[in-house]
Amino acid sequence: MRASFILLTCAFILGGCSKPEKVSEQVIRPIAWTQVKLSNLDQVRRLSGIIQPVEATNLSFQVGGKVDAVSVKLGDAVKRGDFLAKLDKRSFVFSQQSSQANLQKAQSALVEAKNEFERYTELSEKGLVSKSGFDNAQAAFKTASSAVNLAKTQLDISTKDLNDSQLKAPYNGRITKRSIEPSMQITPGQTVFEIEGEDGLEVQIMIPETLIRDLSTGNKMRIHYPAFPNLNGEGTVTEIGTRARTANAFPVTVLIDTSITGLRAGMTAEVDFTFVGVGRTGYRGQAFRLPLSALGAGAGQSSYVFVYNEKNQTISKRVVQTENIINNKVMVSSGLKADEIIATAGVSFLREGQNVRLLDKHVKQFN
Repeated sequence: MRASFILLTCAFILGGCSKPEKVSEQVIRPIAWTQVKLSNLDQVRRLSGIIQPVEATNLSFQVGGKVDAVSVKLGDAVKRGDFLAKLDKRSFVFSQQSSQANLQKAQSALVEAKNEFERYTELSEKGLVSKSGFDNAQAAFKTASSAVNLAKTQLDISTKDLNDSQLKAPYNGRITKRSIEPSMQITPGQTVFEIEGEDGLEVQIMIPETLIRDLSTGNKMRIHYPAFPNLNGEGTVTEIGTRARTANAFPVTVLIDTSITGLRAGMTAEVDFTFVGVGRTGYRGQAFRLPLSALGAGAGQSSYVFVYNEKNQTISKRVVQTENIINNKVMVSSGLKADEIIATAGVSFLREGQNVRLLDKHVKQFN
């Protein structure tokens, strides 16, 4: 009896000391998220080109001769009309003097022929000379008149040659090449200087045939300069070639609109060409730009995202149509609506209908 009482007492004590069972609470997973927006399916192609001056030319003498003096050096700035170099002008002076003498001689012969023709005209009217004599006087007058015109032309040519023995700057600019020295013998048309104008710089680029159809004059471009990594500029398309050259590429000229100190002709420039893209399914139009981490791989090479439901705070899996990947962003053409919220990380650990909450940092951002 006593033993039974003791056992019951111990059982009561042990029963009273046991801990109550805990009710498990559901853990609501926080998710990184973004609110999707529509954007153009634009693509950017960066192509390299060479910077060239807008205005540049090779300079040469129109006459040949011996170089008498050179007035400028490589890199010198010049103004329009400045003397750059001159040839020995003695031979040109002699030629001009000879032409002047020939003109005077022809003019004297013309005066004699004119007087003779006028005399024969008077006599012919009175019937005192034969017709052949009159015709000869008339022909001599015309010949003398033509000789004067020829002598004047020769004098103009010799005068021009004398003036052309001095080379002047055609416009304001800078000498970028000098290939003559005093006492050098040169020929007409031989390049002696290269001059670069002050009208700015442009970029010469070869554009593939797949992009040329989306390009037109006046398009604005972003330009990057490898020599100045921290500097960017703007440019405008001014010329588009109509005939392909090397490797079916077309020449395009982009005028540099932004002035950058230290930028010189011959440097490399990289131009961003933005054009309307075409998705891999042939889609054209606006699309959603999603981070790669927002997509999961579904069956049959399909892709899906998890869309957040604000009413019941759950997520649902939705198949989307992917197009291109641009700058590490996936372009999605269908399966979403503007302003919907999707999960952007850990999608492989999420499930259909799961209760989630948005990370506070995103809530603060959109509130």
